[in-house]
Amino acid sequence: MNSPDLADSDNVADAITRILPALKEFYQFQGPDLAAVRSTDWKSKLTTPLPQSGQGIDAVIDDLVHTIIPNGLRNGHPGFCGWVTTSPTSSGTAAHVAAAVAGSARFWVQAFNYLETLSLSWLKELLGLPSSWQGTYTSGGSSANLIGLGAARQWAIEQMGVDPSMTGIPDGARFHIYASKEVHHVVNRAAAVLGIGRRNVVSLPTDHAHRVDLSHLEARLKQDAKNGIRPLALVATAGTVNVGAIDPINDMADLAANYGAWLHVDGAYGLFGKLDPRVAHLFEGLHRADSAAADPHKWLAAPLGNGVAFVRDASILGRAFTLEPAAYLEGSASQDGVIKSPFDDFGEVYHDFNLDQSAPSRGVSVWAILKEIGADGIRDRVVRHNSYARLVAELVRQNPVLEVVTEPVLSICCFRYNDGQKSQDELNELNARIAATLRSESQFVPSTTVVNGTYAIRPCYINPRVRETDVRGLVNRVAELGIEMN
Repeated sequence: MNSPDLADSDNVADAITRILPALKEFYQFQGPDLAAVRSTDWKSKLTTPLPQSGQGIDAVIDDLVHTIIPNGLRNGHPGFCGWVTTSPTSSGTAAHVAAAVAGSARFWVQAFNYLETLSLSWLKELLGLPSSWQGTYTSGGSSANLIGLGAARQWAIEQMGVDPSMTGIPDGARFHIYASKEVHHVVNRAAAVLGIGRRNVVSLPTDHAHRVDLSHLEARLKQDAKNGIRPLALVATAGTVNVGAIDPINDMADLAANYGAWLHVDGAYGLFGKLDPRVAHLFEGLHRADSAAADPHKWLAAPLGNGVAFVRDASILGRAFTLEPAAYLEGSASQDGVIKSPFDDFGEVYHDFNLDQSAPSRGVSVWAILKEIGADGIRDRVVRHNSYARLVAELVRQNPVLEVVTEPVLSICCFRYNDGQKSQDELNELNARIAATLRSESQFVPSTTVVNGTYAIRPCYINPRVRETDVRGLVNRVAELGIEMN
């Protein structure tokens, strides 16, 4: 019983210091990205039986420095513009590491706990959300949307005189969630988890700008009302992941009010786009929503695992996700209200507003980023990235062998190689080969999508390291590859 633990707990700073040179070298992004090509090699080095006797921290650091870090994910490379992801910037990373050591849990009376609340208030101010809304950090957009729709379920069923968090969904009650066909599939998964059912997410057609078609939405609401199906929520997407379209939030707020539905805004990707004055009007009505989701680990470039849900009514959110009191939690706090230790009180409480009881301190990274560059810095980034997408469209239109597939709204512009001499199937196959070559070269890495049957190359700019030369280089390389492969 008196034997010391085998894990090193006294040399955290030294351990971090020893891997810093490898991290610095990784962030140089030198040469082609060979992690996938040499995966057999690094997997063979890492694939060992479970150690029965520990090899010590030196062996761990050796593997990190020589095998794991060099074969990490280069989604921070200046030429990376794929999907809706990037690697974090320095201040958020430093804060993330600091939290892992000194703020390993988000609760109790300590600075990291307070920064959860302060950073959420900063985010509400930045995004123009009412200060009275309840915010809570999550692991990402999936859980943020689940929380928003969980609050919607609570509210909708309470209208029937039932508390679903206590007794479940009443027998025979049917609900629909309404969203465009472009909605992120995490909404369908949330419906499944919440007991609403994937098939009760009504997939609506879109208009010419890839936004939900309001006439179809209203027609379906009327039809369902006649059939006794209740509207649980309307989901407005503020920045679809395919093309960056923004649903008409204000008009959807009108429909939600008219038909007695909750309005949820999925802004995991695009909510920060509101900071660009050129498109700010497209977010009109956001303050009328009942809940919203955003991802600081996207456009804010916080470390991955940082989402946020905002709900208008904290009491509804609390009833939906309450953990309920427990003797070892609330019962262990100070009974007389005198706080002499951090452990006498839970501080700013969030475990009644989301899925987790124990959770890391996420707010400190958002606080660090906003403190470092301020609202002006984030606004400049969003405007710059949206301008990159517009530059892509301009360059594509100037090139006779390229074609714009979708006009940019936010920071996405879909385009393709098209010399005007091939069928749709041939063009789709050719552009797929171009994209595969781009990934293998690893100098420019966009993602791809399909828009109305057209296979498109899809750069999405949220990476703070991207430069204008990278934008121009991507467009030029797509044209070069198309000509070479033709």
